[in-house]
Amino acid sequence: MTSRTGTSSTVAGMTLVTAGSMTANVASYLLALLAASWLGPAGYGEFAALTAAQLVLAVPALALQTVVAREVVLGGDDAALRRLVIRCTAIVAALAAVLVVPVAAMLGTGVAATAAALLTAPMLVLLAGEQGLLQGEGRFGALAVVLGAAGLGKVLPAVAVLAVGGGPGAALTASAVGTGAVAAAARLLTGRPSARAGEHHAVGVASVLRASQVQLALIALSSVDVMLARVVLGEDQAGQYALGAVATKVAFWLPAAVGVVLYPRMANPAHSAAAVRSALGVLVGVGALAVGGAAIAAPLVPALVGDDYAPVQGLLWLFALNGAFLAVLQGALLSAIARERTVLAVVAWIGLAVEVALTLTVASTVQQLVTLVAASSGAVAAVVGVLALIASNGPPTQEDSSLRSHPDTDLGETPA
Repeated sequence: MTSRTGTSSTVAGMTLVTAGSMTANVASYLLALLAASWLGPAGYGEFAALTAAQLVLAVPALALQTVVAREVVLGGDDAALRRLVIRCTAIVAALAAVLVVPVAAMLGTGVAATAAALLTAPMLVLLAGEQGLLQGEGRFGALAVVLGAAGLGKVLPAVAVLAVGGGPGAALTASAVGTGAVAAAARLLTGRPSARAGEHHAVGVASVLRASQVQLALIALSSVDVMLARVVLGEDQAGQYALGAVATKVAFWLPAAVGVVLYPRMANPAHSAAAVRSALGVLVGVGALAVGGAAIAAPLVPALVGDDYAPVQGLLWLFALNGAFLAVLQGALLSAIARERTVLAVVAWIGLAVEVALTLTVASTVQQLVTLVAASSGAVAAVVGVLALIASNGPPTQEDSSLRSHPDTDLGETPA
C-alpha cells in the first residue's frame, strides 16, 4: 500500500509540474515563433543569441533551486536558505553588470539589448529560491502555479512589445519586468519561513557554486551552438539554426517534470538508486517520442514561420534528438547534485570543449553544425548516465550519512 501510495503521489506530482512547465514552455515556443516571424532571420538571430547568453548567466538560479530543495529535504531552515538566496542574487546582479559590454562585443549585439537580457538573471535567482523551497517540501501544486506564472510573466510582455514593432532590446526589457513581478508574487505564495527540527549544517554560496558548475556545463552544452552559429554561419543561416534549435528546446524541456519531482527522492539515500533508474528510463522514452513528433511536424515549418526557414525542415528530427540527449544528461547530472557527487560534471566539460573546438574548425553549414552537436551530446549523455547509475548504487557520501530530516520521513509520499 505504501509503495502504491508513493507511486500515485509521484505521478500526481509529475502531472501538476508538467502542466505548469508546459504552460511556460508553450509560451516560450510561441515567443520564439512570433519573434522569428516578426524580426526576420537576422533580427531573430540576435534575439536568440541574447536569450542563450541570458540562460548561461541564469545558471546560478538553476543551481540554487537544486541546492535549496536538497537542503529542505535534509532538514535545512527556510530563513537561512532565504538569506542564501539574497546573497546569490547580489552576486549575480554584479556579475551581470560587469558582463554586459564584453558579451555585447562578443556576440555583436547592442549594449542596451544585452543589458536587458543579462539583468533578468538576478530576478531569476530570486524566483529560483522560492521554487526550491516548494520543490523540497513536495508542494508540487504550488510549484506548478509558479512555473506557469514565471513562463507567462516572462513571455507575454515580450510578445506585446514585439506586436507593436519593438526590437529585441525592448522585448527583453519587458520580459525582465514580467519576471520580477512573478518573483515577488512567488514569495507571497511560498509563505513565511518554517523552522525544521533536526540537526542540519549551514549551507553557503560554495554549495551553490559546486552545483552551478554542473548546471553551467549542461546549459553551455544546450546553448553554445546557438551562440557559435553566429560565428561560423552567416546571419541568415544562424537565424535558421536558431529556429531549428526550438525543437531542441522542446525535447530538452518537455520531460522537465521528471527531474523536478524525482529530485527529492534522489537526495534521500534510501531512495536514490531507484529514483535515478526511474528518471533515466522515463527520459529516454519521452526523448524517443519527441524525435518522432519532430519528424512528423517538420512539414509545418514553412507554413508556421515562412519559407525563409525551409532549409531546417528536414533537420528538425536531428535538432530534437540533440534535445533528447540533453534531457537524459540533465537527469544524470541532477542525481550528481542531489548526492553531491558533482565530479561527474567533468565529463560534460570535456564534451563541451571538444564540441566547441570542432564547431570552430569543422562546421560551416546548418546540417554540419547540428550533426556535430547531437553526436557530442549523445556521447556525453551516455557516459554520464552510466556513471550516475553506478554512483547511485554506491555507499553514501559524508553528506548522506548525516541526513538531517526526520528519520521517519518517506520522500516517496510527499504530498502533491
